[in-house]
Amino acid sequence: MELKHLRAFVALAEELHFGRAADRLCIVQPALSMQIKALEEELGVRLFERDRHRVALSETGTIFLPEARATLHQAARAEQTARRSARGEVGTLRVAFVSSVLPRLLPALMRAMHARYPMIALELKDMSTPEQIAALQDGKLDFGLIRLPVSGKDLEIREVMEEPFVVAVPEDHALAHKAQIRPADLRGRPAFVLARRYAPGLYDEMLLAFRQQRVSLEIAAELGEYTTMLALISAGLGIGVIPAHAAMALPPKVVAKPLDLRDHRTGIGLAWRDLDSPAKRLFVDVVETCAREA
Repeated sequence: MELKHLRAFVALAEELHFGRAADRLCIVQPALSMQIKALEEELGVRLFERDRHRVALSETGTIFLPEARATLHQAARAEQTARRSARGEVGTLRVAFVSSVLPRLLPALMRAMHARYPMIALELKDMSTPEQIAALQDGKLDFGLIRLPVSGKDLEIREVMEEPFVVAVPEDHALAHKAQIRPADLRGRPAFVLARRYAPGLYDEMLLAFRQQRVSLEIAAELGEYTTMLALISAGLGIGVIPAHAAMALPPKVVAKPLDLRDHRTGIGLAWRDLDSPAKRLFVDVVETCAREA
């Protein structure tokens, strides 16, 4: 059964006129008649009732029509899949991320990938930066959205986003009314921070930035996730120093104030081991576009 015969059948079934169906298929009418005849002979059935004045689907043709349409649809899908695969637009990518990209960058990335490359699936994992580095080096991940600064042997690391720090405080806290908080304002105010083992580069650079302004940040507790930290702050149990994007999804009764660390920023990087497939190269392009927009 040839696809061209099915296309001829569907066109004639929808037009119920040999001339219009032939024009639709860009063939001459005798060629259409021959294709319909060949299909009927192959199936051993009569698909149309026709005379000199009218064309109508037979009972068998009516039953066969949705099956023919489904076959043509699947054939078109198979062709599209093959072409997309050749362009790297089909496959699965294993992507890990740090939780602070959840409010903005990650949703934007997922929407963009689905819109542009719907047949590339993303397997997402929330992992700390050191865990991502190890998984990338072991070949268990394709990409990692990591907290900078960091170094990784045999890895390519590209900064995709830079952000300042903010101080998250309960809405009734003494610092909540300030337009901007200086490091000196935190003297004698123990603060929650992300534990060093989850982002050692971020931890060290942040404390260095405080020391450069002659302030030693007093740490109340080192926590594993910003969501946990913000929940404690919402309960009135302390304040926290966090990257600005992590403050885009604040819980109730928490406000975030800019922290003046002068030129110090923290970055999000995209890390990978190799770009050995078209799908990986497409992903890098989408991440960089989304990061610029974010």
